[in-house]
Amino acid sequence: MIIAVDGTAASGKGTLAKHLAERLDLAYLDTGSLYRAVGLSLLKKGYAASEVTAGIAAAMAADLDRALLADPGLRSAETGQMASVAAAYPEVRAQLLDYQRQFARTPPAGKAGAILDGRDIGTVVLPDADAKFFVDADINIRARRRHNELAAEGSKLSPEDVRRQIEERDHRDRTRSHAPLVPAENAIFVDTSEKNIEEMVAFALSALGG
Repeated sequence: MIIAVDGTAASGKGTLAKHLAERLDLAYLDTGSLYRAVGLSLLKKGYAASEVTAGIAAAMAADLDRALLADPGLRSAETGQMASVAAAYPEVRAQLLDYQRQFARTPPAGKAGAILDGRDIGTVVLPDADAKFFVDADINIRARRRHNELAAEGSKLSPEDVRRQIEERDHRDRTRSHAPLVPAENAIFVDTSEKNIEEMVAFALSALGG
């Protein structure tokens, strides 16, 4: 079984995907972490978002150091912003596409299937996935969630700054020319604005017939 989970920033798509993978005993890949690793690589090499070109970003994707996936800086707001910039380049997405598809075709640890979450999984990466979900929530709720996450990690960003960053990320994701963030035609919509983790998972399992 292959399941695609797409959605907006801080909507809970990763949480839903991880819990579904555990419940269904499927392999899980947070594809956003791949783009974050590219963004972190760019930051570590001293680039600013305004300096990143398609060639530079594609080179970082091609030479991606997998150790960056475990780097504490992977989840920072700065890395997220740089990841969003890099992800807008088709060259970067092409470099990471094969990795994602191979993960789904041959899930690690002998799993019987895989769940991938991201922003173009159901539309581009795995258009033939057995099931697709699109996760979203009210912008105010998403901003509060992300602010709480970052504050717990020591970030000093204000709630207003976090909301602005999410709005900018949404705009880049939805308006980029290549693989924009849009629900797949056959995706099941999950509004997590008023749902806790258990309710999200229960809704998804019910939609899957479980």
